[in-house]
Parts: sequence; C-alpha cells; structure tokens
Amino acid sequence: MLGYIWQYFYASFLRYWLKWIIRHATGKCELQRICSGYKPGANKTTKAEYSLQFSKNKVLRSALQTSKDNLEQCVDQIMQEKNVKPQKDPMFKKNLHLCLSQITGYRSLYTSVEDLRKEVFSTEKVEHEAMLLKLWDMLMPAVKLESRVTKQWGDIGFQGDDPKTDFRGMGMLGLINLVFFSENYTEEARQVLSHANHPKQGYSYAIVGINLTEMAYSLLKSGALKAHFYNTVPGTPELQHFHQLYCYLAYEFDKFWVAEEPESIMQFNHYREKFHSKVKAQLQDPDVSLTLTVRSKQ
Repeated sequence: MLGYIWQYFYASFLRYWLKWIIRHATGKCELQRICSGYKPGANKTTKAEYSLQFSKNKVLRSALQTSKDNLEQCVDQIMQEKNVKPQKDPMFKKNLHLCLSQITGYRSLYTSVEDLRKEVFSTEKVEHEAMLLKLWDMLMPAVKLESRVTKQWGDIGFQGDDPKTDFRGMGMLGLINLVFFSENYTEEARQVLSHANHPKQGYSYAIVGINLTEMAYSLLKSGALKAHFYNTVPGTPELQHFHQLYCYLAYEFDKFWVAEEPESIMQFNHYREKFHSKVKAQLQDPDVSLTLTVRSKQ
C-alpha cells in the first residue's frame, strides 16, 4: 500500500520538481539526458518511454501513439516543445527517433501478431493448405503424405487426422511459426522433432509448438518482450522478429524438456509453467536477448 502511495506521489508531484531542478542545473530536458546518457537498447528506450508516458505535456504523451510514417514530424514537434536546438544537441533527433521507432514498432508488431492469431486456418484457401503441406515436407522429406486427411499427421505431433482443428486457438500464427522454424532452422527443427518422438520422453511436436506460440503471444501482449526487442532490433520490430523469438522458445524448450527427463507427457503442464517462469525471469534482465545462437538460413 505504501509503495503505491509513494509511486503516485512521485509520479504526480515530486518527479516534476526534480526534473525542473535538474533541467535548470544541466540545461537539458529529461529526454535529452536519457538519449545522451544511455547506450542504445532497453535501458535507453524504456526510460524514454516512461518519460513520454508520464509527461504533463500532451504532445509528448501523444508521441507514444504516433504512426511509423509520422515519426519524423513527431520528433520535430517534441524538439520544438522542449526547445531543443539541433546545433547544441546534434544527436538528440537521431536518438529520439530510434527510441520512438522501437516504442511504436512494438505496438504495431502486436497488432500484426494479433491479426495472424485471429486469421482462421481454412481448407478453402490455397495458401493455407500449401503452408501446411510445406510443414510436412520440411520435417519429413523422406516420407510421402498418403492423403491430406491421414493419421500420419500424428508423426509430427498433431492430435487428429486433420491438423486444421489444432490451429483454433492461435489461428494462422501457430502454423506460420511452425513453418518458419522448419524452413529457417531445418536441421534444428528435425532434431527437436526426433526428441519429441522419443518413445518414453517424447511430446507432441506440433501441439507443443502451438502452445509455445501462445506463450510468445501472451508475453508480447503483456509488454514483457519490450526489453528483448529493444535490445535486439535497432529500429522497428517486424513479424520476422516475433517468429525468430518463437524459434528460440521452441529450441530452448526442447533442451529444457530433455534435461528435465519428465516421466511422461502427462507432466507437460508442470514443465511448461516451469519453463515459462524461467523465460519470464530472463526477461527481467534489462540486457536480455532471447536469440537463437545457431545459424539461420535467412
């Protein structure tokens, strides 16, 4: 309770006066001090985001909602509002532009990911069917699929004869992630599949993959992935960066599962939450970078 009271008092009153005193002492506004005082990455961008979010200036607060196309104009407006002269601080515009690219890019990335999650897999769409068949070919190149609806789908971890029912929760996002991993990290994806098909310590490769897509989606939605993307993407994060994060989770979960040696797939939820907690703990590090270290084909 006391923590919330202090936070409110600091954000509403004390912070304003501290900023005023420091600005008059240094001749620089808070955003200038942030942009010049921290190296590029989460430390700088999260502090800039906090400064904009809790500013009493409407122009600064609205910068968080600006579009990619209006970033240049937005930065110019902030410089005008804060009376920042390019001659005195020549790097400020570039640094602030980078921070805003990451901040607004994270929001637009979530919108793109959400759109894919809402897109329902349809057998009537040729591109959907082609992507599903591509997943099979990438993972099982030596085995021909007997028919579109077949028990063979169980060999790569789907639950029934027709995988379309397994995509209901995550929509096309789940399938695209599975294909991205198998296409860009083919050797690693097949290795993970071989572990998943272990007779005693195996798991359902595709179903677990879709489950990990849900994990990545939830982390993105909650804002927990901001530090990761601010550290790894020097600009606007795109869909491919989200897919890369999924690849990291798929590869690392498999290593985690094998190391834990669970007795059966019935313990999946327990180990899934244990892995989830491990990832969330990593994301607390301001220097976090959840990057797959093996070489991508891209």
